[in-house]
Amino acid sequence: MTPPTASHAEQSGALSVPRARSDFTAAAIARLLDARVWWQIRLLVDLVVLCLASIAALYAGPIPDGGLDQWIAGVFPLLTLTLLRLRRDPDVRMHASPLDTAAYVLGAVSLSAMMMIAAGSILGGSHPVGLAVRLWLFAAVYLTLARLVLGSVRLQAVRNEALATPTLIVGAGVVGERLVRRFTGDRNYGIRPVGFLDSDPMPRTGYTPASSVPILGGLDNLRDALRHTGARRVILAFSSEPDHVLVEKVRECERLGIEVSLVPRLFETINDRAVLDHIGGLPLISLRPTNPRGWQFAIKHAIDRSFALLALAVLAPLMAAIAVGVRLTSPGPILFRQRRVGRDGRVFDVLKFRTMREPAGDRDDAFELPDGCAPGGVEGEDRRTWFGGWLRRASLDEVPQFINVLRGDMSIVGPRPERPEFAERFGEEVDRYGDRLRVKSGITGWAQVNGLRGQTSIADRVEWDNYYIRNWSLGLDLKIMMLTVGEVAQLRDSQKARMHAADPAHTRIP
Repeated sequence: MTPPTASHAEQSGALSVPRARSDFTAAAIARLLDARVWWQIRLLVDLVVLCLASIAALYAGPIPDGGLDQWIAGVFPLLTLTLLRLRRDPDVRMHASPLDTAAYVLGAVSLSAMMMIAAGSILGGSHPVGLAVRLWLFAAVYLTLARLVLGSVRLQAVRNEALATPTLIVGAGVVGERLVRRFTGDRNYGIRPVGFLDSDPMPRTGYTPASSVPILGGLDNLRDALRHTGARRVILAFSSEPDHVLVEKVRECERLGIEVSLVPRLFETINDRAVLDHIGGLPLISLRPTNPRGWQFAIKHAIDRSFALLALAVLAPLMAAIAVGVRLTSPGPILFRQRRVGRDGRVFDVLKFRTMREPAGDRDDAFELPDGCAPGGVEGEDRRTWFGGWLRRASLDEVPQFINVLRGDMSIVGPRPERPEFAERFGEEVDRYGDRLRVKSGITGWAQVNGLRGQTSIADRVEWDNYYIRNWSLGLDLKIMMLTVGEVAQLRDSQKARMHAADPAHTRIP
């Protein structure tokens, strides 16, 4: 064989050096994204930002006339940092919401500012309230922005598959496969499944996201699997192994510095209100189930109707303009009524602005729903008017549903209602579908703000809807309403991008 020429060697070296540098950079970034290292980075950033906020607050008002103001400004960062550490940091979760981060920061900063007002008043400060207000303002703005930027940087990094945390999943059953489907379908979690460990895995039939993840043997192969895959996290997702073996392997992971997570037994009964007690060495979880007929939901429904009345009053001019647009663009009624199934299986007429032309003659537009999908989008023949298409893109066709809320048929937030024929079918085919009928249907819901719109998996929708019911609170409703605004804006942007990409004049060939 002819040895490679010098030029070949140079080319090979030229290619290998950038690749080596790239691998080194990826490894360094992955190290920074490690949970323990990232916690230290976040702590340092918090301290620096709070110190800058204190300096800005100190000199943004009247010139300090003594040592007390400097003392308050100096103690404030340390006190706020302590309060942040005493509370549950949402950023330690895999998928923290910016709203959760902002609420977490504002809570700690507000409490710290109030404590500074009390301390300044007791010690005889000249203007403790003014200084505390400035401390609160600068710290709230600076720290919230810093946390959001830091979270955004980390999120963009973990979306890169090469930087996501390589993870072993113990248990190749239904729960393990569901986790793989979640992690591969949403890169925001920052988890990259690299293998299953299960001595008795569930048989695989057909292609699923989990079928691309290899089974690396049983738990006795844990150390070799960690070494060969480079996994930095292990998730216990039910296994046929005895509990004492699982406990032994968890402790082995702790000794090796591997992060461990687990899916608890009876996880479908646990919500955010569950209380963890310790009876000697035994953890005891006390369940706090949601009561859809309790006084809290009575308050929710009163707020729903008040909000709907206000929304209809504010949006009346817009609704009148839309009504004129619907009437001018196609003959037929302004409102479209469709039978839907609501709370306790009660059927009602959901209201929307009509976005489609009336079917011609007695034509039967029967629509066959794909298996496993919820109805959504355009079903059957596309009879949308240009004005109706715009209404759908802006989600303005849903505005009349505030009338449904005012009537008591629906809620602002809740599971989206389905047609009777689909509800009957899903009730027979989808596990726990009927559980979502415990509450009123909603204009928006937890499933919708998590990307389950249109013809998406009904099983996934049921899972998200039942999570919402188990963990319901007025705060969660408010969060969903705020996320809905962002979701609608993001959906419109993505639709514009698809239309732009579909235009031959803007198509680029790589």
